[in-house]
Amino acid sequence: MRALVVVGVLIVAAAIFVGVAVIKDRQGGPSTDANKCAEGSVMADAKLPTQEDVKVTIFNATNRSGVASDVANDFMSRRFKEAKVVTAAPNPPANKINDVVAVIRYGPSTVGAAWLVRAYFLDQARPEFDKARQDDKVEIILGGKFKQLPTTTEVNQAIAQLGNPELPEGTCAKDEG
Repeated sequence: MRALVVVGVLIVAAAIFVGVAVIKDRQGGPSTDANKCAEGSVMADAKLPTQEDVKVTIFNATNRSGVASDVANDFMSRRFKEAKVVTAAPNPPANKINDVVAVIRYGPSTVGAAWLVRAYFLDQARPEFDKARQDDKVEIILGGKFKQLPTTTEVNQAIAQLGNPELPEGTCAKDEG
């Protein structure tokens, strides 16, 4: 009999505790402001795409000829949607990027794609975000320290290490709905 009284008291105490917790709960529902951009911010697509959805434009700023074509062929063999080589001089001039592996330039619609491309340079490329950029391509400027693209296994490890794409300053997440 005593055990039934103890169990009954515990049940009543639990019910009171749950009732108080529900009544005093200060958490709100989904915020309508959470999906709004701050003034001056632009919507960015930070969804990590597959290679089949990524277009890259490659510039050769190394002192070796044919490197950009080799890299473009490598990207195409890895199922990228497009890998185009541009022979025009990148801005800044090549002598400004001799000390880097690569520079990755991108805009709001290619935040996730640029994040993926970073993995192909084992996160050793310098990212340059331009919020005014409107195209759907990621520019890659191969720098003086570029040797070769890593293996598929190394890329997969780099993707895992990088985690989910992060939004650049001055952007907010594009509504997926």
